[in-house]
Amino acid sequence: MQEITINGKLRTDLGKKASRELRRADEVPCVVYGVEKAENGQPVAKSFSVTQKELAKLIYTPNVYIVNLNIDGEEVKAILQDLQCDFVSDRPVHVDFYQITEEKPIAIEIPVKLNGLAEGVKAGGKLALNVRKLKVKAPYKSLPDILNIDVTNLGLGKSMKVAALSYEGLEILTSKEVVVCAVRMTRAARAAAAESK
Repeated sequence: MQEITINGKLRTDLGKKASRELRRADEVPCVVYGVEKAENGQPVAKSFSVTQKELAKLIYTPNVYIVNLNIDGEEVKAILQDLQCDFVSDRPVHVDFYQITEEKPIAIEIPVKLNGLAEGVKAGGKLALNVRKLKVKAPYKSLPDILNIDVTNLGLGKSMKVAALSYEGLEILTSKEVVVCAVRMTRAARAAAAESK
């Protein structure tokens, strides 16, 4: 899986007022958690900030990345867990990162790519992609950049559900009943089918 480095600065001044000031300075408040635990067993979150520009290379892309966070020189491997945006400007206002290790499997959404010319498309149908990403679980070293799906044998009026997919070393978490793609009948295909009767 592709990796990306994001540079951040540790935050000591927390709270709403400090967060507002950060945003005014074109920075985004962030936290990373997942590995460190307090004495009571609760996860410990580390607060930091990144510039809008640094964050843009992670969020304005269809790709999914393992993130190498560099927080004042300390390296942390993580994935983007949650992104909150302003509902008016759509600018990021807060980001949660989840720290990862080589051993511990992580759940993450991976983009889907359809490969091949479907039988149903040759017969005049139209291939429709219903879900762009599937949620999978695996150690991060086993995660692919994309999930390839062969649609060559997909006939006219047929669909492919998650249940029909399997990938070595990956556990698919998306419901087996979810339709990933389908070959829909077009008006031309319906007319051709009616004529052949």
